[in-house]
Amino acid sequence: MAGLLTVLLNWRSADMTLRATEAALLALEGIAGALVIVDNDSGDGSFEAMTAEVQKRGWDKGAQAVRVLQSGHNGGFGAGNNFGIRAGMPDGIKPEFVYILNSDAFPDRGAIRALLTHLQAHPRTGFAGSFIYGDDGVPHRTAFRFPSIAAEFEAQVRFGPVSRMLNRWIVAQPIPQATAQVDWLAGASLMMRQAVLDQIGLFDEQFFLYFEETDLCRRAALAGWPTDYVVESRVMHIGSASTGMREWQRIPGFWLDSRLHYFKKNHGVAYTTAATLALLVGGILWRARLLIQRKDRGDPPLYLTDLTRHALRSAVSPLFGASGATVKAHPKASG
Repeated sequence: MAGLLTVLLNWRSADMTLRATEAALLALEGIAGALVIVDNDSGDGSFEAMTAEVQKRGWDKGAQAVRVLQSGHNGGFGAGNNFGIRAGMPDGIKPEFVYILNSDAFPDRGAIRALLTHLQAHPRTGFAGSFIYGDDGVPHRTAFRFPSIAAEFEAQVRFGPVSRMLNRWIVAQPIPQATAQVDWLAGASLMMRQAVLDQIGLFDEQFFLYFEETDLCRRAALAGWPTDYVVESRVMHIGSASTGMREWQRIPGFWLDSRLHYFKKNHGVAYTTAATLALLVGGILWRARLLIQRKDRGDPPLYLTDLTRHALRSAVSPLFGASGATVKAHPKASG
């Protein structure tokens, strides 16, 4: 076996990344491979601090041969992980498996081995991901179906009879109680077969943040490599420590860009337009209910307005030779 390459991506969260590294090293005991920390051009001293700490703890001489690398450019989640994957093993030999772990995710002692054992036992499975729970012990929904027109409408209309009718298209599935095949998984703890990446390519770097795992898993599925959710692999995830998602006051441009790119790339312009209209209709119907019901809106302020403006700008910009992208950077965008 050529080994397992573990990649942790850091952006201005050096202390937490080192904590995640420590947890990963404990979970990697007895597994041949290497670990690389990629600093995604933090510019805050993270790279120097992590390099010094890795040397101080002797991790650079350990069985997992920890390295700290500087990407030199914050191209987002996919680009940063691609940098680490391309760096490969220290000896230059290509790994058999690649494992990506968020800088705010902490695998239990058997979590990584459970993913590795699963992929070894199921040679036609491309990717495998973990059961994720929060620092409060509450399980997170991280197993999903691929987005669709019906899913966009259902997610926004928030109406029980509609949800029951469109149940087979709802993106966020109930948390699986046993290991099972899913469409795609959140990338907080995801192991990938290197041979699959060689076949389908790495993360699409046009996604700055969000939808990149969705796209990668879809490409793998279309190539005949499904993704499995492995309940025996348990990982604690703080969540939003780098992205600031919990603090969003407006939907960021990079999320809108990623959503639009995913639909256009995978389904074309007509389908994308229909999906956006379905989302808007669902959202308008939900807001009409809020006029008579006292409920949390559930979206950042001006969500539908921002999405509509973004869609219109993206539709007309090719006529003037301009890019439809709005925001390619964010102060908490790519850890």
